[in-house]
Amino acid sequence: MSDWPELDAFLETDPADVGCDEAMRILHIYVELVAGGEDAAARYPGVASHLRQCGPCSEDYEGLLALVTDPPSDGLRQTLRKKLRGPR
Repeated sequence: MSDWPELDAFLETDPADVGCDEAMRILHIYVELVAGGEDAAARYPGVASHLRQCGPCSEDYEGLLALVTDPPSDGLRQTLRKKLRGPR
C-alpha cells in the first residue's frame, strides 16, 4: 500500500468490474431495476462493482436515476427539448 489512497483504490479494482463500455450499454436497464425496487446489484454485479469504482459512470447513473424517479416538470422538459434541438 502507498501513501496515495486513490492509487491504491485504482490498483485494487474488482476483477468483476465490467468497465465503462459495458456499464453504459446496460445502464438504462440497471436504473429501471433500481427505480422499480429490484436488486440490480445482485442481477448485474459487474455493473455494481464498476459504479462503485468509476466516478464518471457513477455520476451518469445518479443523473439517470434522478430523471427516472423524479422527472422534470413539463415546462423544464419543453425548455430542454428546445435547447437540445437548437434553433430551427
